[in-house]
Amino acid sequence: MSTVKKTKSTAKKPAVKKKAAAAAAPVAAQAVAVENGHDGAEGSGVRRRDFIHVAAVSFAGVGAAAVAMPLVSQMSASADVLALASIEVDVAAIQPGQSIKTSWRKQPVFIRNLTPAEVEEASKVDVGSLRDPQTLADRTKPGKENWLITLGVCTHLGCVPLGAAAGEVKGEYGGYFCPCHGSHYDTAARIRKGPAPLNLAVPEFAFISDTVVKIG
Repeated sequence: MSTVKKTKSTAKKPAVKKKAAAAAAPVAAQAVAVENGHDGAEGSGVRRRDFIHVAAVSFAGVGAAAVAMPLVSQMSASADVLALASIEVDVAAIQPGQSIKTSWRKQPVFIRNLTPAEVEEASKVDVGSLRDPQTLADRTKPGKENWLITLGVCTHLGCVPLGAAAGEVKGEYGGYFCPCHGSHYDTAARIRKGPAPLNLAVPEFAFISDTVVKIG
């Protein structure tokens, strides 16, 4: 009995293999057709592989834009930053020889009304002897040479020099003095002695009237 079953099983194996091969042939042919860009119908237009590629690129582009938008938004200046882009200061109350300290972009700013003697003293200095050569005219506006406006930040290590407030030490040259490391600035806020490499920086400014100056 068992012998008969073995015989039948052995006899049917080739038939099964032929049927499997016959069934697999159309599937393989269809796979080759799809791989070659055909969906089984000739002249079907856009190939499936091209469509998948275009769709993938499109989705990638949309995704990149979605990611970029928040980054661009974060990089845009906020309202409070834009508000500090410039300030207007009324200098009418600053008498010759006086100076005030204000703030612009979170940095101290010195506004000084030079006396005629201070203007003359600053103008006669030999520019060639200066570490950072600049004339007083280079640092002020035409017709407003008495108004010296600088950042109150020492160019050595960023300290705030003395000399803007009444009674503060002005240094050996009558301008500003940084006690942290001993930098002395003259009446034009130019470095004259000490480790600071540059003059006090002059921000962008303009007089919008005889007594009002716009900084920034």
